[in-house]
Amino acid sequence: MTTQERIVEPAMADSPYLSLRQAVRPAIFAHFLLAEDRERARQLAAECEDLLFLTRELLKAAGRAGILGTGSLGTGSLGAGSLGAGSLGAGPGSGQPDEDGGDRQAQLLGAYAEAGLLWAKVVGSTMALARALLDRGDWDGVRRLASFLAGAGEGSTAEELHIQLGKAVWGTYREPLEEISAAMPPEAIGGAIDALRAVLREVPEDVPDRNREVNRFLPPLAASVHAIMRDQGIDIPYSSRVEHIATGGVARYPDIVKLSLDELAAEFEGTCHRPGNQ
Repeated sequence: MTTQERIVEPAMADSPYLSLRQAVRPAIFAHFLLAEDRERARQLAAECEDLLFLTRELLKAAGRAGILGTGSLGTGSLGAGSLGAGSLGAGPGSGQPDEDGGDRQAQLLGAYAEAGLLWAKVVGSTMALARALLDRGDWDGVRRLASFLAGAGEGSTAEELHIQLGKAVWGTYREPLEEISAAMPPEAIGGAIDALRAVLREVPEDVPDRNREVNRFLPPLAASVHAIMRDQGIDIPYSSRVEHIATGGVARYPDIVKLSLDELAAEFEGTCHRPGNQ
């Protein structure tokens, strides 16, 4: 957590809305983007300004709801009351709210509804900013926004951002991945290993079929490594899994794809660094 993000701790256990810190985290990041590089951030300015405006309006609406609910705005939260049964009545022992209580109830419900709609707009604006960051190739920024949304309870929206990020990463490394075959020269093998490692590093783990997709490239990659080892007359130890991976032996185990790739990389690097292969 950065210093900028260490705002007032939430006091929202009984609130139907998220904490102050959660609500403003996307806005904090928008401020950071605008200040980081004015020239480079110019293309993001509209998205950032929209997000900041909507966050400000959300805080104002939720603040009105908090004041209406309790008579004052609770420290560190967007609202201090809840919409639970009995919380909007005129007072203890009253069967029906009086005229003033009815007006207050209507105002409170209206304020919460406004805050809810504004939060939806904040989420939409955050998604628009994330798309602009994807176009710029700022994958770390997209991950940060997805983390903000997940922390605010917008799990499905965060997952959608992860999927879009995954597509962008796969697109970036499509060319070297399409070149993977069972008969690659050493320089192509090194590039393929780097590309697969980048995919595992950059594509979020919760993106569907990430490991399975990487796993399907391992047999031809392993076949190329095995062919080089065989051509150089290297005595392949019994503990080596290169041949096993080359024959598709790990196809059913996508969860260990990183381990399998690391083993292939180690075997390949060991072969390249043998005397006479420098």
